[in-house]
Order: sequence, then structure tokens, then C-alpha cells
Amino acid sequence: MGRSATLPKRTSQNKPVDTCARYLLNNAKDLKYDDYLKTGFPIATGVIEGACRHLIKDRME
Repeated sequence: MGRSATLPKRTSQNKPVDTCARYLLNNAKDLKYDDYLKTGFPIATGVIEGACRHLIKDRME
């Protein structure tokens, strides 16, 4: 993701990609989802779970 943001044809649309890539690089030591899942910790946030619940409900109705 970060590499693609550094390729030619950069635009203002690259800023969110740069921000996301920087966040992931800066927090890589905390992003060990495989370890968290093995331990039984949830990895989704309430916001994501809520959005999924509403989306599924809307689709099923």
C-alpha cells in the first residue's frame, strides 16, 4: 500500500493511503491478530460489528 502511494501520478487522493500506511507501520508491533485470535480476544470493533448487524438485517428484510 505504501509503495503504491509512492509511485508516479501522485494526487491528493494518495493522502489517505499514506496516512493508513504510516499508521500500520507505526503500530505493526500491536497488530498481531493471529496471536490475539489464538488467545480468544475479539478483533472487531463495536462500530464494525454494528455496521455488519445492520447490513445483514437490511439484506434479510
